[in-house]
Amino acid sequence: MSNSSPHVMSAPLVSATDTTTNVASPERLAAGLALLGAQPNRALLSQGLHGIEKENLRVTPAGTLAMTEHPAALGSALTHDALTTDYSEALLEFITGAHAEGADTLEELDTLHRFVYSAISDELLWNQSMPCPLPEEADIPIARYGTSNIGRLKHVYRQGLAVRYGKTMQCIAGIHFNWSLNDALWQRLRDAEPEHARCASIQDYQSARYFALIRNFRRYSWLLMYLFGASPALDAGFVRGAKHTLEALGDHTLYLPYATSLRMSDLGYHNTSAQADLLPNYDDLDSYVNSLARAVSQPYPPYEAIGTQRDGEWVQINTNVLQIENEFYSSIRPKRVARSGERALAALANRGVQYVEVRCLDIDPFEPIGIAESTVRFIDVFLLMCALDDSPRLSPSGLTESSDNFGRVSREGRRPGVTLMREGAEISMRDWADALFERMAPAAALLDSLREDGAHETSLSTQRAKLADVSLTPSARALAALIDSGASFAEFNLAQSQRIADDYRARPLPADVQQRFETLARESLERQAKIEREEVGNFDTFVAAYRAFTLNRYSN
Repeated sequence: MSNSSPHVMSAPLVSATDTTTNVASPERLAAGLALLGAQPNRALLSQGLHGIEKENLRVTPAGTLAMTEHPAALGSALTHDALTTDYSEALLEFITGAHAEGADTLEELDTLHRFVYSAISDELLWNQSMPCPLPEEADIPIARYGTSNIGRLKHVYRQGLAVRYGKTMQCIAGIHFNWSLNDALWQRLRDAEPEHARCASIQDYQSARYFALIRNFRRYSWLLMYLFGASPALDAGFVRGAKHTLEALGDHTLYLPYATSLRMSDLGYHNTSAQADLLPNYDDLDSYVNSLARAVSQPYPPYEAIGTQRDGEWVQINTNVLQIENEFYSSIRPKRVARSGERALAALANRGVQYVEVRCLDIDPFEPIGIAESTVRFIDVFLLMCALDDSPRLSPSGLTESSDNFGRVSREGRRPGVTLMREGAEISMRDWADALFERMAPAAALLDSLREDGAHETSLSTQRAKLADVSLTPSARALAALIDSGASFAEFNLAQSQRIADDYRARPLPADVQQRFETLARESLERQAKIEREEVGNFDTFVAAYRAFTLNRYSN
């Protein structure tokens, strides 16, 4: 859509003294919602996309880590579009397509589960973010992707994760939620900006607004930990004898009484010393890309001491702060679909932000697919608010404050009277949450006006009830069910996973759908075989070319 598209509201999105990044503008959210609610933008608002990537450990009927290879019946982990592996050979990853309707995304995820259960014999999917009892660190199998150069590179990257962070942490599972607004909608928003606030191109504007979303997400994502965190306990063996501050719940379970998500606390995913010094700049795309580009090219002495090979075998791609850009852990990432052979960072730099990936959602142990539709509806509202609201830049101290709030809620978000820091001042978590719900209410009403079913406002009410009654949170429910059962973490979650497996196996796919998935699996194996058959060049040369990556900035 060209810049000559008619404005459908009389007031600009920002005042004459505002910019899209720095200056507070209380009216921005209301103006943005008014614009999106006008014809013909309403139809465009319903065309944003949702996708889900969900990790699940495969376990034996006894609840131990499956030591079997990725089942051939599921296809090639290298080339299958919907079923692959993450870190471990036993860590299955489901990848849905992108759908305008969130319920369609969940339906596809459910269908994928039904197919998987037809192909994994008597194994189960561990329906919890924190892992089952694990074997010795050295015995956890790292995912393999065949003999092609790209397949071997994916394996070496995971070897690098093992030497840098250990294998145990890499067995934690979660849900990644991909979200975008329709590209034409960003054009309408840009057209409504005052002339001085418009970026040079729609690509630049879209990227700037996605980074505004990301900054707000960093400020407010502690709320997601309270509402949806579902990992307050773990198997005692997870800590591998290391010092910790967890409390014992019986002989084989550790927990924190007020935790919402141990997965997202410093016990689960957390920055190592190498990443602790890496502070990506979320001011804009260029600053973010440049900070990660430095990290993937800057040597880190402890990793240099390890080296890239042991006894002639590759153990990590390089000795830099990050082997590749995806190694940087963040609760949210800006994303762009990469072309064949293109690095993810180059795709972002060259063509801008296409969508965001929310990475902090625990598997909901009470949901067969790990996430409820009401959760998806709430995240729709939350992200829309983050995208349209004012979003001042985050200083280093602001980033630290946001990270501290996130960590506090992960570890003790259900503690009565818990407080957070907002712009240097202490505030009750409950009061801040209430204020955010008030800001989200108009966004929920707008989304529901497109559907006429009240799903988003109902979700807001459901989630808000958790503020008044902490027992309604998934973390409280999971802990209460665990305690009431009298079982260990491992025993309880094995029983829960078995019940879900039984339900899935009781409703197999229709024959034609089953056959379609079997065909997709077979075709993916054929694609992998073709890649391996037509491989040109040895692996060392391939790695050298990959390591020679430099970020060439250009515009399309």
